[in-house]
Amino acid sequence: MRSLRTLRVMLSVTAAPLLLAGAGLMHPRHLTATTAGHWAALHIALLPVFPLLALGLLVPLWGRPRPDAEGALTVLCWAGCLCFAAYYSGLDAVAGISAGVVVDHGVHGAAGRLFVVGDELGRAGVYGLAVASLATCAALWRRCGVRVFPGAAMLLVSCWSFVDSHIFRPRGVFTMLGFAVAFALLSAAAPRSAEGVREPGRPTKRG
Repeated sequence: MRSLRTLRVMLSVTAAPLLLAGAGLMHPRHLTATTAGHWAALHIALLPVFPLLALGLLVPLWGRPRPDAEGALTVLCWAGCLCFAAYYSGLDAVAGISAGVVVDHGVHGAAGRLFVVGDELGRAGVYGLAVASLATCAALWRRCGVRVFPGAAMLLVSCWSFVDSHIFRPRGVFTMLGFAVAFALLSAAAPRSAEGVREPGRPTKRG
């Protein structure tokens, strides 16, 4: 039973980055009239996937936050994940779907401006993810100590790379794989919070 619960947790935190890594292998390197249809279709398919990247931060901290420092860090994580989900979805919609559609229909001069706006949205989203990552690592450090360091280091490096790599191969693919490894390490380092999901209002045993 315990091993099945562990498997479910690992799948929940690694599925999105692994899917995004696979999508990065298929992502066109440049937006042209030839690749525009594929570009737009891929980003439509990924629209619900990008926000799920935040599960790797939310699952290890699952449960109602307590009125203490760890609870405040959990709420900060939630806020950063919301920022990421909103603004990075904006990047996907603007620089992915919209830019692909206008180029596919031969509209000249619009794609460049869409990329500028999309990049601004994407950076805001990744900064939100970075804040959520720092909050998660701090909360887990308070709970689990030095066991979180390997996952935290991998997570912060992945956030730094994500700012300008998106999922473009090769670096974007490695960035997504880095997130998958980081989320797995953090979940493994905090088994009581990630595997034993606590019910709202019921404190997790800390002993």
